Amino acid sequence: MADRESGVPQREGDTPPAGGEATEVARASVRGTGRRLHGAIAHKLGTAIVSGEYAPGDTLSGEVAFSEALDVSRSAYREAMQVLAAKGLVESRPKAGTRVLPRERWNLLDPDVLAWAFAGAPDIQFVRALFELRAIVEPAAAGLAAQRRDRNDLKAMKDALAAMRRHTLATEPGRAADKEFHNAVLRATRNDALMVLSASIGAAIHWTTQFKQRARALPRNPIPDHVRVHDMIAAGDVVGATAAMRTLVDLALEDTKSAMEG
Repeated sequence: MADRESGVPQREGDTPPAGGEATEVARASVRGTGRRLHGAIAHKLGTAIVSGEYAPGDTLSGEVAFSEALDVSRSAYREAMQVLAAKGLVESRPKAGTRVLPRERWNLLDPDVLAWAFAGAPDIQFVRALFELRAIVEPAAAGLAAQRRDRNDLKAMKDALAAMRRHTLATEPGRAADKEFHNAVLRATRNDALMVLSASIGAAIHWTTQFKQRARALPRNPIPDHVRVHDMIAAGDVVGATAAMRTLVDLALEDTKSAMEG
């Protein structure tokens, strides 16, 4: 059995499920997943925390017990805890151990945290919150881009659109091009504070687009929506660019809801 509070398998019994999963994570990293070992541990624990397997206030198992369960070094476990702490998911205190922090302390816009949130079935309220953020930021950004864009910005958007058409959003290169299109819009604002959001906005777009296609193809082709945004920005139409981006985000939310209900 596994200790329910800590998630660390007990030594009794034949094959503790939690220990088996943990060992598999360690083996996967050795097989060459592209992550360093502590990254694989952080991924496993981060996904478990964000998915609710560990609730805020829960205490994680100690360094020695967890290292033994994962069959990894204590230093790798400590490095993984530092990653989670930097993202606001956990806090370690002497004698009190490592506990999961309240959700409001989490850096929910961190690209890794977003990836962990979409590793399983994401919470619809969290998905809606991401789209509300996009609906606040991106239409206004498109309006600024219409005022401030230059030739290089428009070329970056056109190149991204061409790659989206060539690869489609069903592929990783197509989704990377989609992310680059939105990054190009944010860069065209010439607003450093907005540009800082590009990694978070881009990660949210990437994971929601990928999520929409888990069970079936995209319900419609969103590339024409992106073309309209580009055209309004290229025309210097502030009102038109703002409206086009708002429509793009609203339709993307509808597609995502449909995917979650389907």
